[in-house]
Amino acid sequence: MSIRTAVWLAWLVCALSLALTALSFLLIALILSLDAPIFFYWLEPTVVAVGYSVIGAIIASRLPNHPIGWICCAIGFTAAVEHFSGEYAVYALVAHPDSLAGGNVTLWMSNWVWIVMFGLIVFLLLLFPNGRLPSDRWRPFAWVSAAVSVVGAILAAIAPDSTPGPNSEANALRSLPNPFGIEGLPNLQQPVQVLVLSVGLVAAASLVLVRLRNARGIERQQIKWLIYASAMLSGALILKDTVFSPLGGTLWGLWVGYLLVAVGGLGGPIAIGIAMLRYRLYEIDALINRALVYGSLTAMLVGFYLVGIVVLQRFFVLLTGQQSTLAVVASTLLIAALFAPLRRRIQSFIDRRFYRRKYDARKTLEAFSSKLREETDLEALRGDLVGVVRETMQPAHVSVWLRPETASKDRQTT
Repeated sequence: MSIRTAVWLAWLVCALSLALTALSFLLIALILSLDAPIFFYWLEPTVVAVGYSVIGAIIASRLPNHPIGWICCAIGFTAAVEHFSGEYAVYALVAHPDSLAGGNVTLWMSNWVWIVMFGLIVFLLLLFPNGRLPSDRWRPFAWVSAAVSVVGAILAAIAPDSTPGPNSEANALRSLPNPFGIEGLPNLQQPVQVLVLSVGLVAAASLVLVRLRNARGIERQQIKWLIYASAMLSGALILKDTVFSPLGGTLWGLWVGYLLVAVGGLGGPIAIGIAMLRYRLYEIDALINRALVYGSLTAMLVGFYLVGIVVLQRFFVLLTGQQSTLAVVASTLLIAALFAPLRRRIQSFIDRRFYRRKYDARKTLEAFSSKLREETDLEALRGDLVGVVRETMQPAHVSVWLRPETASKDRQTT
């Protein structure tokens, strides 16, 4: 395939994915105008369709012979098809029955397309970042993953009931029968899908960690970006389900949870794009460091703030018999006073625990700079400089060269 053909094909797939996503939201607006429930599983496929289709098109147009870009394009397209088919089926079969043709076909597609998408995500993790498996020992697992995805999709396609998407319990289509299902078959596709996809994702994630342990240089930084994005998405899903899900009755709790999932979901394709195009690749260590520091700092400050409010309110109730806004003011001032020293302590702990070599190098340079101000012997200074370079940078060979006129001037001075 020529570069021109690859560019056109990649951006064509991206345009189709974005067009299907836009049509899906048009259907959502029509469904809401009829006071009918929408296809519940809409946020995640929207984020995946937009993020992976755009990043996939960029990577595939820049690196047409690399499989990662095309896999990203396929993931984005299948996510767009899943979202569109679900919303179309809801509108054609539930919100406004018999208004559009093809409702049964899109209902059938929404049952199994998402399984193909998950299978492609597993293959993305298997082949990232160089487009090859780590060794031939992983080839059987790759074939098993492909077979599991195909079997899971077939089971969902011929199952008697419709259970589209992982969140089928809250889905507007779950009560409808599968239009192309085979009656009399046991409805086992849902537990089988959850089991095999969970095992596949866990195994693929384990492979990423194995790659990280054996990788060096650029490949190691690329894998760090993927792990960082996965941690962001996992944290967003946990916060949405544990913190903001109980607040789902409030509008702000609902939208904060949606925002977290959107940001976490977009982090994956953005990280893959940075890793593959190698743009600001080596900034991942700084991002991880800042995430560890400010994540820990935020959690501790929130804890101190809540505990301070509770304790001070108890104190004011015992003292005056009623609550006081001074508890909030005092807790805020306490947090402001603790911010800078607590951040320094956490930064020092993170550097010592996770970035020991950089921490030791910085301490060595600080000690050398303080000694440099007091050193007057050129030979001693040269030896100290060589020692610092060996300790911090660990090169194979170190030599110091002075210009002849500088050396003669130093001898004349001494």
